[in-house]
Parts: sequence; structure tokens; C-alpha cells
Amino acid sequence: MKTVSTPKNLQILYEDNHLIAINKRVGDIVQGDKTGDTPLSEIVKLYIKQKHNKPGNVYLGVPHRLDRPTTGIVIFAKTSKALPRLNKLFAEKDTKKTYWAIIKQQPKKTQDILTHWLKRNPKQNKSYAHSTEVTDSKKAILAYRILKKLDHYFLLEIDLKTGRHHQIRSQLTAIGCPIKGDLKYGFNRSNKDGGIHLHARKLAFIHPVKKEPLEIIAPLPKDPIWDACN
Repeated sequence: MKTVSTPKNLQILYEDNHLIAINKRVGDIVQGDKTGDTPLSEIVKLYIKQKHNKPGNVYLGVPHRLDRPTTGIVIFAKTSKALPRLNKLFAEKDTKKTYWAIIKQQPKKTQDILTHWLKRNPKQNKSYAHSTEVTDSKKAILAYRILKKLDHYFLLEIDLKTGRHHQIRSQLTAIGCPIKGDLKYGFNRSNKDGGIHLHARKLAFIHPVKKEPLEIIAPLPKDPIWDACN
């Protein structure tokens, strides 16, 4: 595994004794994978270790993930008390997840609810959206609305109702609106940084320990197209 980068690069959106939320950058992986690249979880552990001068191993639970080319909110559990409760919140859809996406092709409707059945192809690491149920498929639902018309693109706000593999990417492609930079799902050219213009913008839920409403918003990455969305 490669050397862990300095925790100074972390953009911390929220932190208390039980939770820490990070604004993930393009290219960061949330948990370790076959690439051997240092995951965000290890960088956060190092930050906690240094901040609190912890001598031993640091506990950090990973209740959800974001795709590597995607940016935005990733939340981690700092305690073994918080993790199973967070897992339950995500499993039971008791979190409200809002994404922003940049697309080039204008959708037929300014707002809509999309329902597809997604079938994952593990070899391709890709999900295909079908209009009717097929073998081994999972139902996927999202709501979108056009937030803003840019010079050459459209900004969508997406309310994710289910959490499927590559759900937003595959469902938008199914209606002819692939996300900017997403070669895997049909956009015609890549972004310079290798990312895609999909950002986990907002996460709202009841704090698993404090039992208080919590809403976290992630600032947009710095680039001319995202800058035009502010």
C-alpha cells in the first residue's frame, strides 16, 4: 500500500465524538480495493490519530461509499456505538441523499421520477438500466429536477430513493442524459481530472447517538462549470 497522504488535504464538513463527514475529492477511494491505493478511510484514521494523540489503532466504520470519480459527502463512524446505527439508517432508507449532476442533453421533462430495474455486470463494473424487471435486477428509483440552465449544460438536483450500484449514472444514461465526463456510461469525452460531474451535495438524517436532526452540505469542487452553478 502506498504512503498515506497528509491529513491536511481533508475537507472536514462535520465532526463530533461519534461521526466525521468528509468532502471527497475526485479519485479518492472510500475503502481499500485491488488497486492498493490508500483509501480515504485510512487518511481519516491518521487525522484522528494525530488530532487526539491516540497511541493505538483508531476505530473507523464505513457505513456507505461513493464511486471513485464522484465527489461529495462521505460519512464515517468514529465509534462502535454509532456504526450499527448508521448502517441501519442507510439500510432502511432513513437518510435523505441529494446529488447534483451536470448533463449536456436536456431531459424531456424539467422534473420527473425515474424507475428502472438495474442489473449489475461485475466484470465490467457497470449497471444496466431496464424499463421492466429482468432476472437478478434490483428496482431503482430517483427523482430529478433541472435546477439551472448553464451555457452548454444543465444542472440537475437528484433525490435518491434507493441506493443501487451506479444508480444515478445508469438511470440518467437510460433517458439519454449521461453525466459530463462519464465515458463508462456514454458521455462522449472524459474530464481532465478523470472524474465525473456528479456530486453528493447534501445528506440529512437523525444523528444515531444524539437523536437530533443533522443536515450536511458539501461545497462544490473548484472548476468553471461547477463555479457557474453557485
